[in-house]
Amino acid sequence: MAERGEGPEILRPARWSYILLTLAVAVSANLLALPATAQVLRPDLLALTLIYWVVYHPRRLGFLPAWLLGLVMDVSNGTLFGQHALAYAVLMYLSVLLHRRIVMFGMIQQMLHVFAILIAGQAVMLVVRLAAGDVFPGVFFFVPSVLGALLWPALFALIRMPLRPRPGADVA
Repeated sequence: MAERGEGPEILRPARWSYILLTLAVAVSANLLALPATAQVLRPDLLALTLIYWVVYHPRRLGFLPAWLLGLVMDVSNGTLFGQHALAYAVLMYLSVLLHRRIVMFGMIQQMLHVFAILIAGQAVMLVVRLAAGDVFPGVFFFVPSVLGALLWPALFALIRMPLRPRPGADVA
């Protein structure tokens, strides 16, 4: 965010190559092999990255890339096919629906909105799993949403870093 007393931060436009790079890094982070205990606590960085791009650049990323990335996550994780794709479509819808509201708030309120969006996505995945005959995994199933919301400020700052104007550059 901008310093006190300044107006809103003006960023350089995001190039497609940069958007694709952030999505590729998020997919790679989601695919990292972790011990079983850490696997349960891993936030969905791809979901967070998708939320960022939809909230702050709503016309740059649509439902199709999110759906396809969800299918990639389903295949790579060996989960029920379409589970992540459907959850990411719900995430995209809620992010598009709330994007004007989210950008007006401070970071704490943004974290609460992101938490609600992540919980909705996880609820969709839970309903799909339960409908397929799986057992309820317990309350710890929702811990990644809490951790994802807590990571929102860091992801926000990290994605925006290359988009900030360089010091000394002409801002015409």
